[in-house]
Amino acid sequence: MRSATIFSGSSHPKLVERICANLAIEPSNVDLAKFKNGETSVTIRDSVREKDVYVVQSGCGHVNDNFIELLIMISACKTASAKKVTAVMPLFPYSRQPDVPYTKAIVPPGGKTGGKDSDSTTDLANASGKPRQSGFFKDYNTGYKQWVAQSGTLIASLLTCAGADHIITMDLHDPQFQGFFDIPVDNLYGKPLLQHYISTQIPNYQDAVIVSPDAGGAKRATAIADGLCMDFALIHKERRPTKISGDHIAGKHNATTMLVGDVSGRVAILIDDLLDTSNTITRAAKLLKDQGAVKVYALITHGVFSGDAVEKIKKSEIDKIVTTNSTPQDQHAVELGEKLDVIDISRVFAEAIRRIHNGESVSMLFDHVS
Repeated sequence: MRSATIFSGSSHPKLVERICANLAIEPSNVDLAKFKNGETSVTIRDSVREKDVYVVQSGCGHVNDNFIELLIMISACKTASAKKVTAVMPLFPYSRQPDVPYTKAIVPPGGKTGGKDSDSTTDLANASGKPRQSGFFKDYNTGYKQWVAQSGTLIASLLTCAGADHIITMDLHDPQFQGFFDIPVDNLYGKPLLQHYISTQIPNYQDAVIVSPDAGGAKRATAIADGLCMDFALIHKERRPTKISGDHIAGKHNATTMLVGDVSGRVAILIDDLLDTSNTITRAAKLLKDQGAVKVYALITHGVFSGDAVEKIKKSEIDKIVTTNSTPQDQHAVELGEKLDVIDISRVFAEAIRRIHNGESVSMLFDHVS
């Protein structure tokens, strides 16, 4: 790894230490601090002139502060004549944004939650008390259709303008997000790691059933099921507007959840890319136990555990939850104890950095555990 330099952001320094240990190098010196007014201060302590620089920063914790810190670090390295700067982002921020057409409620400042991982199945009401209309535009009865901002192109442009020449990430929530960039993006897969865990840690795994908690994750779950020659099931959630009388449609939606497949008397393995508030995964686990599943595993690539997610997991029907250390898991491991298993991804990212630095192909990392 000659002429290679790895800097750690403040989001996940332990992961950077593991990556560097796998590469047999030391993390480079950088001072990260905050001014009294909250602005970010970055001081690069090592020379990066004509070197390949890798800046590791995950999209967790104080996401906005960490992202600004990443941009400043990238810009500082480019200004200091770095040959190439690669942003290594195990969890990519802002990739979990509303799809088009937009049909779920967002969370206003100080407002109640809504959307996929919310206890609410209704759209948020406006100031007049009238429900908002579903769709990519929101109608507040003001004569103006408000546009729901999509931040994908902005995030990509900010990284590029800061000076990033390459992006390395894992399991983008929407793989099409790569299309916003005009620089190379390597989207590593968590699938080989999850498959390896299933085949080595779950007894008689071939008799179990792989389950997707929603239709959006069906492709991800079926890829793992096909790779291990296992059965597959899908949890389908359908929201239909409530009719009050005649053709009048209310703002409220009735949510109907059903299981497509058979898990009775079998072990169910839920597969998803990201766990945030844990509402979706805990509801899915309850449905599976109601349908006769004897044990429920939940395998998640990115375990964020926002808000009271840990408490919900403790009280849920999930017997074992498995996630990677793409985000810090030390505190979660203490709170969840034996209920949580953490898969180390440092070897995968270290191997990706090594191969990219040496000009080798990284395609083998998409199918095999390094």
